[in-house]
Amino acid sequence: MNEFFFNWHYACGGPVGSGLFKTIPEDFRVVEELPFVPDGEGEHLLVMIEKKGHNTDWVAGQLARCCGLSKKAISYAGRKDRQGITRQWFCLSLPGMPDPQWSSFETETLTVIEQARHRRKLRVGALKANHFAITLRDVAGERRDIDKRLSLIAEEGVPNYFGSQRFGHNNRNIEKAVALFGGSLRLPRNKRSMYLSAARSWLFNKALSDRIAQQKWQILLSGDVLGFQGNNSLIFDISDKALKPRFEQREVCPTGPLWGRGRLSSSSDCHLLESAAIAPYQVLCDGLENAGLNQERRVLLLQPQGMEWHWLDKQTLHVRFGLPKGTFATSVLREALVCQEGAAIDHSAIQ
Repeated sequence: MNEFFFNWHYACGGPVGSGLFKTIPEDFRVVEELPFVPDGEGEHLLVMIEKKGHNTDWVAGQLARCCGLSKKAISYAGRKDRQGITRQWFCLSLPGMPDPQWSSFETETLTVIEQARHRRKLRVGALKANHFAITLRDVAGERRDIDKRLSLIAEEGVPNYFGSQRFGHNNRNIEKAVALFGGSLRLPRNKRSMYLSAARSWLFNKALSDRIAQQKWQILLSGDVLGFQGNNSLIFDISDKALKPRFEQREVCPTGPLWGRGRLSSSSDCHLLESAAIAPYQVLCDGLENAGLNQERRVLLLQPQGMEWHWLDKQTLHVRFGLPKGTFATSVLREALVCQEGAAIDHSAIQ
């Protein structure tokens, strides 16, 4: 499966330092932001829970047991990392039922932060943003170079790659996807969805990486489809001169393919670039099409919001920023530092 191992191209030329990532849970904090204000009434209860060292599905199961509910009565907008401290919204369906008592639920690693009634169920993807506070330890590299690179990232943004966690250790999720597409692997729906997502994400990253390698990822190509940060709206006709200032201000930016059934919505030069990038991986394309997914698009640029950082000491760096839903903090960090989770750092990757 070596054909699916790929070191995605860097936009800034490669990292200028290294550091340890998620050394302790307190080094990685995430807070979800909803795109709406809860109604204050209704049959659904929105609960923000701070969790430490637990995955999202496990917390949902604990909520169901505590409240005497089926796990189907618990929903959330997205999964969050086990390693870290995250504040995440869960939704409990409680028609005609009172608010739960949390004494049997809360522990040293599970805390209810706030709650509110709402008329509608919280669904997957119903987030506005995630806010990150990340501490990197044992940082090596010239401080001046690292600060300069972080300033460039804050101003220019980074490639909107899917993070390596999407693909599993040693690209295991891609291998499973190929086995699934070949009929040698049968899985329950939730596992199947994970491998489909990995395959689709890999193809997007490949198209984006090729565009970066050709120094075309931040310029308009003929046939480009433009998109917006934080929503799924698309612009197919880029001939309107009014789009130029919006592009220069990064209000809109080019998109890349999320593979599925149907034709690529790009055309001309953009279509040729994307087709060439993805053509060698027809097994993934065919598998996604046969699984019933449709062609979609994703913006190529990831622009951190409110990015700031400071040095706690000579080797400890604290970074804060917000990102739209569905994007990865690791994609921001990789443009500055080689970050590894408590393992030996590969200094050869440093610029």
